[in-house]
Amino acid sequence: MSKSRYRVVIAKPGLDGHDRGAKVIARALRDAGMEVIYTGLRQTPEQIAAAALQEDADVIGLSILSGAHNSICPRLMGLLREKGLQDVLVILGGIIPDADLPGLKAMGVAAVFRPGTRMQEIIDFITSSLEAKASGLSSR
Repeated sequence: MSKSRYRVVIAKPGLDGHDRGAKVIARALRDAGMEVIYTGLRQTPEQIAAAALQEDADVIGLSILSGAHNSICPRLMGLLREKGLQDVLVILGGIIPDADLPGLKAMGVAAVFRPGTRMQEIIDFITSSLEAKASGLSSR
């Protein structure tokens, strides 16, 4: 059984102040029927994990353009495990080198979307992953 409205926390971690992409994806997800909580700029992993817990998030979407993904993501994934939130789907958008993809996947990041990804692709990934999880299947 799938949830009627998925709850998505969109976060802009680190010192990067460019949040246009995060706002665009937040609007696209909202328009697709998801409930979106945008946390704003310069969020710490601790703030993001706390927001996910407080908001009962199904998904955390991170927008990282600064190159800090290799320090932010491990900390966030550890905090999610500590808080019992390992079931929350974590996706990442930004400038991510190919060499970093296996490490991100290994720590539990479900998908990485780079600039130019169609919004519908992201929406479809979230929906299919959460529906698969709800029905007991694993996401891709």
